[in-house]
Amino acid sequence: MCTNYRAGSRDFIRERFGLAADFEYVDETYPAYVAPIIRKTALGNDCQPACFGLIPHWARDTKISRSTYNARSETVAEKPSFRHAWRQRQFCLVPMRGFYEPNYESGRAVRWRIERSGGEEFCVAGIWESWRAPTAQQVLSFSMLTINADGHPLMQRFHAPGDEKRSIVVVAAEHYETWLGADAEQARQLLNNFDAGAFATVADPRPRAARRPAG
Repeated sequence: MCTNYRAGSRDFIRERFGLAADFEYVDETYPAYVAPIIRKTALGNDCQPACFGLIPHWARDTKISRSTYNARSETVAEKPSFRHAWRQRQFCLVPMRGFYEPNYESGRAVRWRIERSGGEEFCVAGIWESWRAPTAQQVLSFSMLTINADGHPLMQRFHAPGDEKRSIVVVAAEHYETWLGADAEQARQLLNNFDAGAFATVADPRPRAARRPAG
């Protein structure tokens, strides 16, 4: 499960995709925060601000986003919150510099940061949805897909003892366009654990002053 990550930089989005993230977003992203995603549209790829936590088209309000930030790949095609986005092939890339997970090796939960060993930014696999607010405003939102990571050399170190180990899906750069335009079968073939040797991790406790949005 990923509930906290460092959003990708404007420079990365511009240099890698040729797109402008010309909207405000904060460095550390939590559920219900706005962050950039990359989508494929009829006019080509675009970069849009989207709520971290997918808001299905049938939702009455945005509160559901606080529990829909991750979608299990095993059930994404059936779960009411996610199935429309999956079946409509609404795949997106979520640019990031790193993400955080709880490590219990000290006997208590400590936030650790996972990032590429060389500091390069990367993208993970997501699905997006468009929701119409009562004001008629269209709101984009997204969820990151997760897969089982039991036995993964890196990701098995995180989450509470006894819990299933899960991981978000890092999409290889050469597969970015494939993911954005994938059908369901192609998408599932890309839902794989990342190369642990290409990533590094370090304890990075959340500063005491850091606060998540009220709710």
